[in-house]
Amino acid sequence: MVSPVSGPKYLAVREHLRRRVTALPEQTLLPPEPVLCAEYGVSRITLRRAVDGLVADGHLVREQGRGTYVTRPAIRHEYRESFVHRIAGFNSVMSEQGAQVGTEVLTQRTVPVPAAVAVELALDATADVVELERLRSVDGEPNHVAHSFLPATLFGGAVEADFSSGSLYDFLRREFQADLATARIVVDVGTADPQEAELLRVVAGSPLLVVRTTVRDTAGRPLVHSFSRLRPDVSQVEFEVSVGGR
Repeated sequence: MVSPVSGPKYLAVREHLRRRVTALPEQTLLPPEPVLCAEYGVSRITLRRAVDGLVADGHLVREQGRGTYVTRPAIRHEYRESFVHRIAGFNSVMSEQGAQVGTEVLTQRTVPVPAAVAVELALDATADVVELERLRSVDGEPNHVAHSFLPATLFGGAVEADFSSGSLYDFLRREFQADLATARIVVDVGTADPQEAELLRVVAGSPLLVVRTTVRDTAGRPLVHSFSRLRPDVSQVEFEVSVGGR
């Protein structure tokens, strides 16, 4: 049965089905509609809406005379946060792949540094940071929510900049001659809170990829700390590692 979640019923059924089919082998047939309707306690219209979404996302295939069966969606977009020879932001890399990137600025302000960010940026607890929160989309579909923090003493002017398009990293290089030399990246898993779920068009409690990045200059001084919370059904994180300084 579907666990209680916020949002329309079909979204809850779709998310439960998505988790279910990802654990099944490819080519596995789904039970007939009446069986699934009884199992989830929904009408055929609600069930079909849920299944339609999984078909569109590439998790299921409908075939006349056979039924609906499990397939594996191709990852539509690669989220490349770091390269061996450069630090490249989401906007730059996705644009190079030919994708249409959209940005909605949700928060842009100067605030006292949060404790966890103070540790990452090696700041005193009384310091201020520029906080930037953006909803990023790819080809019209929401992809992730990005939170970035910059030391206000270094990048105070960023609070007035237009980040509705373009790359934060490119902006820092262009406007502040920032030396973005190395990046430490940590990837883990979180769940979408109700606000994130609405922004990303998923069910509250859905799993999200969480990518935490701290960028430093050549002297090792931290310049930017960010964390991005991504929909895993449309994203993957790619790393390139150089060996022996090559």
